[in-house]
Amino acid sequence: MADNNEFDRNNIFGKGEENTAYAQYFTGASYVNPLTEPGHAPVFLANVTFEPGCRNNWHIHHAARGGGQILICIAGSGWHQQKGQPPRSLNPGDVVVIPAGAKHWHGAKADSWFSHIAVEVPGEETGTEWLEPVSDAEYAALTEADS
Repeated sequence: MADNNEFDRNNIFGKGEENTAYAQYFTGASYVNPLTEPGHAPVFLANVTFEPGCRNNWHIHHAARGGGQILICIAGSGWHQQKGQPPRSLNPGDVVVIPAGAKHWHGAKADSWFSHIAVEVPGEETGTEWLEPVSDAEYAALTEADS
């Protein structure tokens, strides 16, 4: 879904604001629309939107107990990859459960906008460790394999 207007019609929670706070951990532009207010709900939910080709760096959601992340795909088409596993193509309706401690990344396909609801799984002593970017060569290999 490369057409921005068509994507916006399908992105039911809206793009939100440009994700400038975490831009250093993304290749390309991303947008965040918080759906719950931190501290006012037991779970933080946000709609995260990636422009075509945008992806976040490899990262790990740490927790002493519980924790991790759940992605609920809502619009467009994207990728998720956990270290040591094959990449997974993502489309609306797909759900990805990422356990605490798993090194992974996610983002849009090269030719599509992509949005998912990010669910921060509650836990004890949680935090995100941001790591190296997904290289252009790694990403290009996914695009070639998908065509």
